[in-house]
Amino acid sequence: MFALRERARQAALGMFLAATALLGGCASAYLDASTKEVPAAQFKKPASPGPVQLLFDFQTKGVSNAQATNLLRERVVAQVKASGLFSEVGSAAVPSGAMLSITLNNVPMSDDAFAKGFLTGLTFGLAGTQVGDGYVCTATYRAPGTDQPLVKKARHAIYTTVGATGGPANAVKMPDHKEAAFQMTTQVVSNVLNDLSQDANFK
Repeated sequence: MFALRERARQAALGMFLAATALLGGCASAYLDASTKEVPAAQFKKPASPGPVQLLFDFQTKGVSNAQATNLLRERVVAQVKASGLFSEVGSAAVPSGAMLSITLNNVPMSDDAFAKGFLTGLTFGLAGTQVGDGYVCTATYRAPGTDQPLVKKARHAIYTTVGATGGPANAVKMPDHKEAAFQMTTQVVSNVLNDLSQDANFK
């Protein structure tokens, strides 16, 4: 029974990919407009910022995704350095023990994504489909000499459309999915950094 289901799944996926190819690979990316970038100038800077160890991990449904982590790590490091919240930012441990961990987890926004893709494949794009990818950014900061970390979260989304369908109403069309991922990361990370800076316990 499992083998039959797996063959059916692979066949449906093949039809979906074939339909996408016939459509010229015209999958469009849209970035949710609800989460906006917070300029670093709005962060509440500490009087005497100290060095911090920065850890970054991109996950897919809670599992580390090395390829995406490598793609985005330098951008996140540069963003934290430019935040003005720390005197130095690096991957090595610092004498004070201060550590900032940023995790960006890609989670599905609906359970019917495969069914929508299957429908598009059957109709060769005429029905159109829209699938959303959710992203949960978690910043965990351990200040020197404290046991209780500060945890801040922010959410974002990227939508993909294939076939005869328009984009979401509250979204901005991106040149491609890579640029959508870059902008999504910058915006959502800026929100957790801002929330962290505004916390009275941040030091």
